[in-house]
Amino acid sequence: MGSIADELAKKQKEISVSEFFERNRHILGFDSQSKALIMGIKEAVDNSLDACEEADVLPEIVVTVERTEKDEFRVSVEDNGPGIVKKAIPNVFGRLLYGSRFHAVRQSRGQQGIGISATVMYGQITTGKPAVVISKTGADDVAWRMEIMVNTKRNLPDVLKEDPFIWDGKEHGTKITYHMNGRYVGGRQSVLEYLRQTAIVNPHARITFTDPDGRRTTFERATDRMPPATKEIKPHPSGLELGTLMSMAKETKNKSLGRFLQLDFSRISDRLAKDICERAGLDMMADPAKLTLEEHKRLLAAIGTAKIMAPPTDCLSPIGAQLIKKGLRNVLDEVRPEFYAPPVTRDPKVHSGNPFLVEVGIVYGGDLPKDAPVQILRFANRVPLLYQQGACAITKAVESVDWRRYGLEQRGGSGIPFGPAIILVHVASTKVPFTSEAKEAIATIPEIQAEIELALKICGRSLKTHLNKKETKSKTRVKFEIVQEILPLIAQKSAKIVGKPVPKLSGSITKIMNVVWVDDAVSFEKGHHRIRVSIYNYTPQSQKFNLHMVLPPGAFDYKGLQFFPTEVREDGKVTWELPKIASTERLDINFSLSGLNKEDYDENEIYASGIDPVAIIGAEPLPGDWDLKGLEVTESVEAKGPAPEEEEEEVDYDEAKEALNDD
Repeated sequence: MGSIADELAKKQKEISVSEFFERNRHILGFDSQSKALIMGIKEAVDNSLDACEEADVLPEIVVTVERTEKDEFRVSVEDNGPGIVKKAIPNVFGRLLYGSRFHAVRQSRGQQGIGISATVMYGQITTGKPAVVISKTGADDVAWRMEIMVNTKRNLPDVLKEDPFIWDGKEHGTKITYHMNGRYVGGRQSVLEYLRQTAIVNPHARITFTDPDGRRTTFERATDRMPPATKEIKPHPSGLELGTLMSMAKETKNKSLGRFLQLDFSRISDRLAKDICERAGLDMMADPAKLTLEEHKRLLAAIGTAKIMAPPTDCLSPIGAQLIKKGLRNVLDEVRPEFYAPPVTRDPKVHSGNPFLVEVGIVYGGDLPKDAPVQILRFANRVPLLYQQGACAITKAVESVDWRRYGLEQRGGSGIPFGPAIILVHVASTKVPFTSEAKEAIATIPEIQAEIELALKICGRSLKTHLNKKETKSKTRVKFEIVQEILPLIAQKSAKIVGKPVPKLSGSITKIMNVVWVDDAVSFEKGHHRIRVSIYNYTPQSQKFNLHMVLPPGAFDYKGLQFFPTEVREDGKVTWELPKIASTERLDINFSLSGLNKEDYDENEIYASGIDPVAIIGAEPLPGDWDLKGLEVTESVEAKGPAPEEEEEEVDYDEAKEALNDD
């Protein structure tokens, strides 16, 4: 009779990865019926978008959800991508951990090779039905139609049936149809909301959705410009771990340590490789596969002390400020926001050797609810994150910002703020550190969270500037109406009553206002944006200062211009060195912008220099990073001391008031 250990050993056996995920499908996000329906569509749409972008094809994606039984749905996702060759179709849809992007160091939506095959597996578990895949790779090629199931014991596809298929009107593309048990719901965690958010961060895609009741919703593309293609790079040595280094050294095809460092990593030159080897006390010609544990430790320490450039950033594909704004406008027009803060795209940074960048946009006002928490739209590599909001680094970054400084309500200065706003955060990386295989939340990596907070604060300052501008303009407009309309009427009426000439009001006006007011407007006419900036000097002295604006690069139109700027830069920064504006006088600047769509420009960004910021309303102080390039910053007050007030006819206002009352 064998020992207990022998008996236990007989019970031990290998399990396939698909069998593991079959029993633990909650790890992949299939942990509820409503969530499973969204996850399946998400994985199919992610694959479609990746395929279209790799083939440089503007995506046309059609999603249909049909109810076949009480809790069973038939889902189909069709795209116009390059298609999949016949021999690869079974493995792509019927084998877990099979894909082309896992080892590629570049930004992409799908990397693990789990998503779509896990969807097929979940569908067959809950309904017993195979997935049907149709794919065509060229205009003259026949399409192939296959019925596929996942053999979970062996993690291999079972092709139940395959047929050549005539796909009329389709040059190339892929369509998958599967059945699964699920629950169709509305609200913020719904199929429609997932597709809506996908359209925001993929403004180059056209997405059509038909729900179980037959209602069709189409999110039209906001741009015909494809996102920049990402390039595969070598791993970056920053943050490298010992085990990874040892594994790479053992598997490398390079037989010298110097060549291994230069060719298997990014940003290591021949000079830097020599420096690292010298620091580690190793020979450049040593065989990396034969290094000892101690030598690997010395090599890793030397890499950590070397000054290595940040990795190339062409492995990332940011959305960009202009397209973030377009995407938000395209989808959120129904709530008519009053303000879109200029989106922020941070410069790329590195965590554990992986390049990443952060983008943030804020929408404010309109029909958004004023007494509810702001809506946070979270994205990773252009994919919406609908679940586990509280566990995500994006949410934690939002909660850590003191939004009271930027005009939103926030009890205690922490937590999700309240107010009529939507905050969008996108993290792009060659390897997004998700908290699980379900890819629902980003782990709280300090470097990533810090970048998100910085971007949020920059966007928050734009929001605060808008709110301040709105409030001060509202108050100033009340004064403006008084001095321009009501005060002259009172003066005329009073003069008439007392039988004296109408007095000059310039002194009274400057006493009431005592500011330089910059009033501006934007309109769109006949394909051009018309910009008006009016500067009213309601101070007792003459004023001379510089006015600055930030405009879309290359859009400034010189045609018909009467008041030319002093400088127009390639980055869109424009400066006017204003002439002296006398007390109570007004100066108008009118110009046009060309080559823009209506939604590309809706609010002026105006700054002033050479004037006390307290003395001007409607223009912000010039930021410190704006190089004046030799422009003279003039004194804001030309005259020394207060200017003499103009003599006015004395009016007995008590007498006038009594006469007005009698009248």
